[in-house]
Amino acid sequence: MPVPPVPVPELRGLTPFGNLLHFMSDPAGFIDRCAALGDVVRLRLPGESPVVLRHPDLIEQVLVAQNRSFIKDRLTRGLAEVVGNGILVSDGELWRRQRRMVQPGFHRERLARHAEGMVAAASRATATWREGQVLDLHAALMNLAREVVATTLFSSEVGRAAEDVGDMLEVLMARYSDWRYALVPGLKRLPLPANRRFEAARARLFALIDGVIAERRRGGEDRGDLLSLLLQARDEDGAPMRDVQLRDEVLILFMAGHETTALALSWAFVLLSRRPGAWARLGAEVDLLLGGRPATAADAPRLRYTEGVILEAMRLYPPAWSIGREAIEDVEVGGVTLTRGTQVWMFQYGSHRDGRFFARPLAFEPERWEGDLLRTLPRCAYFPFGGGPRLCIGTNFAMLEAVLLLATIAQRWRPQVAPRDQPSPQFSITLRPRGGVRATLHRRQ
Repeated sequence: MPVPPVPVPELRGLTPFGNLLHFMSDPAGFIDRCAALGDVVRLRLPGESPVVLRHPDLIEQVLVAQNRSFIKDRLTRGLAEVVGNGILVSDGELWRRQRRMVQPGFHRERLARHAEGMVAAASRATATWREGQVLDLHAALMNLAREVVATTLFSSEVGRAAEDVGDMLEVLMARYSDWRYALVPGLKRLPLPANRRFEAARARLFALIDGVIAERRRGGEDRGDLLSLLLQARDEDGAPMRDVQLRDEVLILFMAGHETTALALSWAFVLLSRRPGAWARLGAEVDLLLGGRPATAADAPRLRYTEGVILEAMRLYPPAWSIGREAIEDVEVGGVTLTRGTQVWMFQYGSHRDGRFFARPLAFEPERWEGDLLRTLPRCAYFPFGGGPRLCIGTNFAMLEAVLLLATIAQRWRPQVAPRDQPSPQFSITLRPRGGVRATLHRRQ
């Protein structure tokens, strides 16, 4: 006798556009509604019926056990118009080829060489801060993270243009914060001022990166940075990366390399401002272990509470708040058959707040990470960097950078975000603090 299919609850709206409008106008509330219905929920959206997975065992099936039955979802693939067909967007053999060629640049031993530059950049940036100064801390941290990724990964040419690159990326990313483009996909083909700015920024960005690649190819010098490694990389058949592929990888590594760290730090300072006791423990650890000297790569594993602040900030406000996949064949997940073409969404923002796996899930408690929580949690209960073969290639770089920058800043400064200035999350490609982070600087004695 055949086994009856597992019933899947559906999040209904008056029309398919009702769900889309709710999702675009109140993503956090929408994710909560999905969670209230269960671990597998089907949505009604214009032209399709995506499935949302919440339980870590189901997410693990998609990201790990049956990962070859899925590709990146339609929304992620749409990012190709900005970042090209690099390892974020590509699939199949092209992705595996590119991943093999890029991976050596992120080995732990190679990353440790960049620690001194990370700390030096943070020291230079904070040396310009003044007692009582009020600044947009998020903007300052974005600038700092851009400098770090530009100088440690791509050396001086991109480093000199890091601010311009950042401005171009802001223009490009603005499209993905505008819900009108999701409601009316054809909007991007109209001659609107925002579309002209988008096209101009993309053209300038591509031209800048192409120029750097051409100059480095002519010089042939190994500068010890990631761009040098990518230029020297060879596929199994001995072929180097083509210029277009190289540009695509440079773009995504630059964009993701600074965005994740800056966001993790921004939310960390917001959360620390709500809990003075956590600030006291962070300062005590930094003072005890560093004693006023600059942090090094060897210090990172010992800065346990500092790391806990970063992990907890990414639990409550994961920079990558959603992961999407598309089934490329009929596949069963948790007793539910996902037909070919089904869009599958997994929301870290919701999973990380699941009370089944995190005590006091809405509380900011960096100390929860001091024990064995990372090892005892189900594999995909906490996945700020994704999971499975497509785990973010820059995970180790991002964690090392975030811990060292937080420790360096906390040695000298305590940025305070007033209760009236607490930002709300802006759900775009990443989870940004809406309107920035207005903070008052206080020098630590």
